[in-house]
Amino acid sequence: MDMKGRSSLVVGNWKMNGSLALAENWAKEFAALWRQAAPAAEAGLCVPSVFLDRLVRSLRAEGLEAVEPGAEDVSVREGSGAFTGEVSASMLRDAGARLCIVGHSERRTLFGESNASVVLKVKALAAQGIRPIVCVGETREEREAGRTSEVILAQVRAVLGGCGIESLAGGAFAYEPLWAIGSGAAASLEQIEPVHAAIRAALCEADAGASEKVRVLYGGSVKPANAAAILALPHVDGALVGGASLKAESFYGICACGR
Repeated sequence: MDMKGRSSLVVGNWKMNGSLALAENWAKEFAALWRQAAPAAEAGLCVPSVFLDRLVRSLRAEGLEAVEPGAEDVSVREGSGAFTGEVSASMLRDAGARLCIVGHSERRTLFGESNASVVLKVKALAAQGIRPIVCVGETREEREAGRTSEVILAQVRAVLGGCGIESLAGGAFAYEPLWAIGSGAAASLEQIEPVHAAIRAALCEADAGASEKVRVLYGGSVKPANAAAILALPHVDGALVGGASLKAESFYGICACGR
């Protein structure tokens, strides 16, 4: 736990990968490692909703209450209704989700998700007691044009203004530079820290007290080899992990770098 009282939070994101068998085997492998030495970091794993129930059952079978199961997205619609293919926040809660990713860059770029839809999703999650992991980030073109802070703070403030910081209590903003995701190379430490500091400043500006309950994570090609340096940065409260979260051993290695 750092001097501000926030322990690291490391959240895995399987994206459109995995299987029922992997969810079960992952829990067994991660539990074996966790029993040898429990990392200081808190851990969460967000999987496709069709695997969520199996993950929850497998984590329980292994006694792994320390790992929070989560989903990768949620409908903007609350409650129930004639919305074929949608999965509501209440359904995710019923399946055992405690976390949910919203606004991931792939949702924004491939599926046209807007700041307005992210706000609706955060509200829906908060109403069900599910902690949101809100992704924000800039394209390479926006960074090269010197617009990184402008773009990211607009995304952050849209959520803070539309939902209120209390809706994010226990959750996080995850900074994921679009140009680093899936590239195999994370942003440099010199690129990561100023963005995290700016997000933290925006949170404090909204409500200094409540901001302490919101973490700021880094996402973008995080792996065991670079996790220690990234998680040691003053304003980095954890990581959102993509490909490395599919293997229990590599995900554990990242968790072990937390504080």
